[in-house]
Amino acid sequence: MNLPRRVKMVEVAPRDGLQNEPNPVAVAVKVGLIDRLTAAGLPVIESGSFVSPKWVPQMAATAEVMEAITKRPGVSYPVLTPNMQGLEAALAAGVNEVAVFAAASESFSRKNINCSIAESLERFAPVIDRARAAGVRVRGYVSCVLGCPYEGAIAPPAVVQVAAKLAAMGCYEISLGDTVGTGTPGRAQALIEAVAARLPVEMLAAHFHDTYGQALANLLAVLEKGVAVIDSSVAGLGGCPYAKGAAGNVASEDVLYMLNGLGIETGVDLDRLIDAGAFISQTLGKPSGSKVARACKG
Repeated sequence: MNLPRRVKMVEVAPRDGLQNEPNPVAVAVKVGLIDRLTAAGLPVIESGSFVSPKWVPQMAATAEVMEAITKRPGVSYPVLTPNMQGLEAALAAGVNEVAVFAAASESFSRKNINCSIAESLERFAPVIDRARAAGVRVRGYVSCVLGCPYEGAIAPPAVVQVAAKLAAMGCYEISLGDTVGTGTPGRAQALIEAVAARLPVEMLAAHFHDTYGQALANLLAVLEKGVAVIDSSVAGLGGCPYAKGAAGNVASEDVLYMLNGLGIETGVDLDRLIDAGAFISQTLGKPSGSKVARACKG
């Protein structure tokens, strides 16, 4: 297999994972999770979202979280900033990276952020410009890249169009999200081939949910196509409130175990990662969604 020598793991549990929890999670718990993830050696930890607490109450205290975490030099702690108000709050909190998100499905875009894909990109343009002018990097997310809860399968050209526009607007990295987890390895590879025909594969990240149990297989398939950035969530936390039945993200522990087995470097410590997952799982009162964590702790 032709695989990358090193993979950058992007941990999304503090934002993408916890925003889906039904009950509020205390600031101290969020800080404890992020600090444990930092100690595990993760290079990127998505730490919150500056969105209206009316829509995402779990992210209401992101500014407090950003102030309280112990930041390690060289580690990025990005936050989601869907609009200018959110960006200004993020800049005031001293963030070093922000993210914006669009969809490859018109139906999902309207259900999720109440506007068309084109309108969402128009809204992001000034946000991206302002962030870059402030010296802050911007990551772009594209959701529903392999399937949509309303439209079914999504054709690769639709994804290419959105990804290319986000890149042209100034996003340094594009995370391709299988939001409902319906993708399979062959389709995942075809998607990467299509997007990589327009953008450097080095710009692409894989963000795969495990609804149908295909996430690890899909990740291995896109690693073979040159993708070297993987989004994952410790203990498999997360899902999507707008995608009925969508399971959590692929568990970071399971991804790391696979990468270790392939001899791919990450700089992440598996034991410490398992400990971080155990901490948040126990706090939430639910079993870990990671098979590796359950096997090692069992």
